[in-house]
Amino acid sequence: MKRKPAANGSAARRRASTAIRRIDAPPRLPMRGHGLSDVEFRQKVPTVWWEPKLEYGWDAGEAIGRFLAGLKEGKIYGVRCRTCGRTVTPPRAFCELDFKPMDEWVTLPTTGTVNTFSVCYITWDMKPLRKPQIPAVIEIDGTTPRVGFLHLLGGVSGSTVEAVRKQVQVGMPVRAVWKPLREREGAITDILYFAPVKAKGRRA
Repeated sequence: MKRKPAANGSAARRRASTAIRRIDAPPRLPMRGHGLSDVEFRQKVPTVWWEPKLEYGWDAGEAIGRFLAGLKEGKIYGVRCRTCGRTVTPPRAFCELDFKPMDEWVTLPTTGTVNTFSVCYITWDMKPLRKPQIPAVIEIDGTTPRVGFLHLLGGVSGSTVEAVRKQVQVGMPVRAVWKPLREREGAITDILYFAPVKAKGRRA
């Protein structure tokens, strides 16, 4: 009686690993169920509907709180670091360069310079605009260079980028245009916008 030749070792291992994979792999079953329409969902799924009343409150802090109070009075406050000599606005409690308290308050002019700007045809909540908004970083006069805050430019005519760029440039002097006193509420929006002014004869 002839004996069959022994199977090659590598071939045997491949067959064994295939057998293991076939045993370990779970069978694939078709997906059961189906999507529900809105009507079916309301009829078949227990749900509870309510309108939550969500209220939030936060503290602006001593520095920003005083800054906002100043805006209500038509004033722009800043703080000066006695260590490095920088004057900045919006105010902060500590100098981020020296880690020292900034407790020397100064009243700044309501004029400044455009550091950078954009021409936007879409609002923050994705509404299209025919006449663009012009957000800009304003360096308030009396502060250290390249220190400013974001606001809007106004008093600019035209609805195209070309028309805006003819009237607005980096380095252009501007002045704050305020809400009427009775309408102010201690917010950055107490300044309606910053309007272009001539380089000479600025007034606070």
